[in-house]
Amino acid sequence: MELFDPPEPDRTGGRDARAGSAGSTSGPSAPRGAEKDVPLADRMRPRTIDEVLGQDRLLGPGKVLRRAIERDEVRSVIFWGPPGTGKTTLARIIAQRTGAHFITLSAVLHGVKDLRAGIDEARAMRRRGRKTILFIDEIHRFNKAQQDGLLPSVEDGTVILIGATTENPSFEIIAALLSRARVFVLEALGESSLLGLLQGALEDKERGLGRTGLRAEEDALRRIASLASGDARAALNILELAAAIALDESAPGGPARGEGAPAIGEAEVSEAAQRRVLLYDKSGEEHYNLISALHKTLRSSDPDGALYWLGRMLEAGEDPMYLLRRLVRFATEDVGLADPRALQVAMAAQQAFHFIGLPEGKLAIAELTVYLAAAPKSDSVYRAYGRVQRAIEDRPAEPVPKHLRNAPTGLMKDLGYGKGYQHAHQFDDAVVEMEGLPDGLRGERFYRPGKRGFEAEIASRLRRREEILAERMGKSLGVPEEPPSKDCRPTDPAMPGRRARRPKPPGGAGE
Repeated sequence: MELFDPPEPDRTGGRDARAGSAGSTSGPSAPRGAEKDVPLADRMRPRTIDEVLGQDRLLGPGKVLRRAIERDEVRSVIFWGPPGTGKTTLARIIAQRTGAHFITLSAVLHGVKDLRAGIDEARAMRRRGRKTILFIDEIHRFNKAQQDGLLPSVEDGTVILIGATTENPSFEIIAALLSRARVFVLEALGESSLLGLLQGALEDKERGLGRTGLRAEEDALRRIASLASGDARAALNILELAAAIALDESAPGGPARGEGAPAIGEAEVSEAAQRRVLLYDKSGEEHYNLISALHKTLRSSDPDGALYWLGRMLEAGEDPMYLLRRLVRFATEDVGLADPRALQVAMAAQQAFHFIGLPEGKLAIAELTVYLAAAPKSDSVYRAYGRVQRAIEDRPAEPVPKHLRNAPTGLMKDLGYGKGYQHAHQFDDAVVEMEGLPDGLRGERFYRPGKRGFEAEIASRLRRREEILAERMGKSLGVPEEPPSKDCRPTDPAMPGRRARRPKPPGGAGE
């Protein structure tokens, strides 16, 4: 635990005393002294509210958070947003402006002992008549017990809590703590905000790269903004490395790249960035957002959308086997018997991926994705099995009817096991007049075929079966069709936040 120490007004100091002395070059110079040891992203961290970019919705003139900071009236808050959007920066700005005692903890580095020490310190300050702000970075890393330990102090006002998190507070922060803090959502920075940040870093002679004489091509800056995906820290890190490459190229003995001041072009950016920065956490909210988008575009028969969300997950490092399992599941749940080959294609894609491996195996997953998106859709089997589950849950477990029981011994035959069983192959059309359900479920129709794809053929076969039975019994039976209905699927444990709705009982509306 440590007291929050705001950055000094001038961390870079004056110009090096040796500048211009013998041995120095007349060309552009890189940052010197202590400045070299501090990353550009940290040097360019905003020091005032007005320097914070991309959060006008929260910090614009007259906005509630800005007013609270300016009046030193901040109450317990949670800052939630992607990396590089200014959560820790806002905490530092509050630390610089507040008259309160300010304590900072990192949920990554500190535990219960540090938390208790901080609260004890806050109690001591309270006895002296001074309030305490407790900032916890990465607060979602605290477990339930650690978060529970905060409750009494937040509730009685011993501390004003400021938490910063990249994860959805609904999932990662306990409800009791969440109800005592206001959540402010910080958004990923747009291109214009990132371009302004990058240009400012290039021109700033105190904290940025202004003393180097570097210039940057507009397309190069746009490329950095695109690669950073809304993350200010990532954008500045790419710029800093690209600047180092450009300065190295312009130094004596470096590879020539033309005359004049050193410049950052797309070549330097590509070398610095290597690949796009993708926001992704295999166990966080973005994981569930992306898999939800994949499922919903597949279900909507949108191959382009499905391919895009698949690519977002694969290129961010998602386990391909996880995606294949989800696609196999989709083939059974959402395509089903409308295209029975979908399951075969899904299993073939899994086998192909095992055989080929990465990176070429991604194409097998992409091919499966397009196939599933284009396939006719049916969830009739899914819903049929749901009816079976409800029947098992809601009704007594009845014994197997005797005519369906096996009778391997004479005693069993004497007890009536197998009596009345009709062997389908001994009848025309292999259709028999035999009840397959226990008495309490007699006449129940769990499977109700849809009208799309191969399921239309299945419905036709079942109608033919009913017609044959009706002729024998002298009455009309009919095959019930699966009506469209709202999604009543049970909660998916892999997708938190999806609430199940209790299905209506058999015979009710929608059945």
